[in-house]
Amino acid sequence: MAVKRDPRTTIKAQETARSPRLTHAQRSAILKALSDPKRFELLEKIARTQCPMTCSMAGDALAISSATLSHHIKELQTSGLINVRREGKFAYLTIKPGVLEALAAYLQSLSPASCPTS
Repeated sequence: MAVKRDPRTTIKAQETARSPRLTHAQRSAILKALSDPKRFELLEKIARTQCPMTCSMAGDALAISSATLSHHIKELQTSGLINVRREGKFAYLTIKPGVLEALAAYLQSLSPASCPTS
C-alpha cells in the first residue's frame, strides 16, 4: 500500500533541507547586524553581485573608509550573513547560502493567522 503524502509537508521538508533553521540568538544577531543602514546596504550590494565581491569593490561602492568597511564586514560575518574567503592579500565576500531564506521564512511565519469567523 502506497503512503499518501501531504504536498504541504513535502514542500516544507524541501524548504527546510535547502535553508538552515536559525536559533533565536542567530535571528537576533542577524537583525541587529542589519539595523545599521550602511551595513544593510553592504549586504544588498554583496547579494546583487554575480561573483564574489572584493573588499575594495565594497569600499568603493559605499564610499566609506577601510576601517569602517572592516568593521561592517566583521559584523556581517559574525552574525552569519556572509562568508569571507581570503586569497593572499584579497578577501572575497559572498552571502552565506540559505541564511537569508531562513530569516525570510521565519519572518513570514510571524504573520498573524486569520481569525475564525462565527
